[in-house]
Amino acid sequence: MVARQGRELQRYSASTGGRIVVGCIPYRVRDDNGEVEVLVICSRKKGASAGVLFPKGGWELDESMDEAARREALEEAGVRGETGPSLGRWCYQSRSYEATYEGYMFPLRVTDELERWPEMSGRGRTWVTVQDAMDRCPHLWMREALQRFADRVADAAL
Repeated sequence: MVARQGRELQRYSASTGGRIVVGCIPYRVRDDNGEVEVLVICSRKKGASAGVLFPKGGWELDESMDEAARREALEEAGVRGETGPSLGRWCYQSRSYEATYEGYMFPLRVTDELERWPEMSGRGRTWVTVQDAMDRCPHLWMREALQRFADRVADAAL
């Protein structure tokens, strides 16, 4: 199992011209207390000191959005699971390129946590509470997606 690399299959937004990225908020419900926890990862380039992120990456031509979200969860966080309905669409400025990306996020109920995964040498992963993830995530658009996820949990619409 290896992570996909390269940009030749990437989809680009007709409205922004930037890449279209798809990601997910991996979650589980604890058996002991029923609390919902989310799985966060750290940046490959900046590490845990830069805050926490959720798995996301380019949506490629040969896959659905749902498949892209599940692939990114596997590659970046080493988890498999089932996606729920989209949490929404966000446009955000790339920090590396002068481009505006179009991002979509999905909840992903984790069904399997792997001991080894493609990007494990460059990324840590940690289960945290929704509030802890909210406090530590530096990206506004990811925090907005997390808030929509939390609202869905509160409405018991997972």
